[in-house]
Amino acid sequence: LRVITTMSLLRTIFWNAAEKRFRAGWRLLIQILLIIIAGIPVGLFATVAGIQNVDNVLISQGLQGLAGIFVVVVSIYIAGRFIDKRSFADFGQKLSARWWRELGFGLALGAGLMLAIFLVELALGWITIEGFFATRGLDYPFGLAILGPTLLFLAVGYYEELFSRGYQLTNMAEGLRFLKLGNSSALLIATLLSSAVFGVLHAGNPNASLISTINITLAGIFLALGYLLTKNIAIPIGLHITWNFFQGNVFGFPVSGTNAGPTFIDVTQGGPDLWTGGQFGPEAGIIGIIAMVTGSVLIWLYAKRHYEDGNIKADIADYPIAEGTALG
Repeated sequence: LRVITTMSLLRTIFWNAAEKRFRAGWRLLIQILLIIIAGIPVGLFATVAGIQNVDNVLISQGLQGLAGIFVVVVSIYIAGRFIDKRSFADFGQKLSARWWRELGFGLALGAGLMLAIFLVELALGWITIEGFFATRGLDYPFGLAILGPTLLFLAVGYYEELFSRGYQLTNMAEGLRFLKLGNSSALLIATLLSSAVFGVLHAGNPNASLISTINITLAGIFLALGYLLTKNIAIPIGLHITWNFFQGNVFGFPVSGTNAGPTFIDVTQGGPDLWTGGQFGPEAGIIGIIAMVTGSVLIWLYAKRHYEDGNIKADIADYPIAEGTALG
């Protein structure tokens, strides 16, 4: 009897009998392991092909973006199909005309917010324009040089949102309902947890600090809002892409502590680091927080207009198998 009880307890820890799949914590762990496994052939190919030694920035950045998409998409597709028991589209990717409109809104929002930051800093004398169409040491034309970071940020915006919001937030919210939490409470805690992971993943970036890590966590919450209000990751993807690209390659700011390379406007950063974010970039400063708050209001207004109520989509925390919507 004791052996049976122990086996039942172990089964309960690992297995959700009602949903007939692993519990959320194990699903998240397995997906991370799949990222590592999927990365092995990518690393081997890069070594054999000598990609690490490629001097062409366009090629290296393009390959870096493709590698990230491959690893994340393959890991989430396999985890979703065989571990989560759901379709790939269920992670905020049910494509439709509305989905593409929301992607366009996210792209415009990210560009607009970074433009506002640039204009405010320029008006306050915190930045000095040094020139235009700067290749920053690259020995080929600007039009060609800018393609590398464009491809990279397109890829990063997609696979980071698929991973952090589409997969992690969704699974965390579903798992937290095991604690008898309501959907809204589960989504709130899942958003905080997944955003904290997002912040920690950027803690090793150049020029990172405790403040930058906290602010990136806040950025994770900001990015999650579009998903929570629409049940699509289109707005977060678009916002992520243009926030990074306009920050680094249009207005010349650092992007999460890194030099983004060629830039349409070459600037020298001044002003108080507390406000500007200093060498980490605007997202680590008070000006970045103000932009995120403003953007959050605009996302809510968009959702209120296009979804009638503007409320959080609480059913994100529901497992779609139970509703007969996944895998057919």
